[in-house]
Amino acid sequence: MSDFVDDPRAALDRLLREKGIDYAQLSARIGRNPAYIQQYIKRGSPRRLAEEDRARIAAYLGVAESMLGGPAPRVAAANRVRGPGMVLVPKLAIGASAGAGASIDGEPVEGELAFDPRWLRGLGADPRALSIIRVAGDSMAPTLNDGDDILVDGSDAAGRLRDGIYVLRMDDGLMVKRVARAPGQGRLSVISDNPQYPSWNDLPMTAVRLVGRVVWTGRRVR
Repeated sequence: MSDFVDDPRAALDRLLREKGIDYAQLSARIGRNPAYIQQYIKRGSPRRLAEEDRARIAAYLGVAESMLGGPAPRVAAANRVRGPGMVLVPKLAIGASAGAGASIDGEPVEGELAFDPRWLRGLGADPRALSIIRVAGDSMAPTLNDGDDILVDGSDAAGRLRDGIYVLRMDDGLMVKRVARAPGQGRLSVISDNPQYPSWNDLPMTAVRLVGRVVWTGRRVR
């Protein structure tokens, strides 16, 4: 496979043609004037998409932000092999449901855990795109408890969305929630397993940014 990466404008133009979406339709989807996307692609104005616009477009089209000029996922380069084929997965110094301003990209690594790549493939996970974070809070109890470590597959996000548990960004916070497709194209529900916490039904996909799917959890026995 070629290492060539499209210019973000060319990549966006190609994606829109493939999906049958016109410039004005996408402009309206992100709350911009009808000519905004056409001017960006054809005239180079603005020079680059604003971070919020880029995130909304990526979520709507089901692609990684890196295709649209965003940073490449951190976790793909962080995982290394040790000993007889073990994969080292970074444990990030962050907790899902950590509150406003939390993010995955660029977070410091506080440690690493080694996994057998065959076991990871059995989970259906991409060993190059994994990270471990800690659950903060009990909104997903009893499925996930405060302090549980979760293994997150960053390659399995909006582009492969299916019902399951995801780490996501919503309202400037990082959280772990159950996600289910809602009736209607581009709609989903964000669900707290603990009934004492709120859930959100029938949201547009642009309201959330899926970071990755939770494929495994580990917890201390008490």
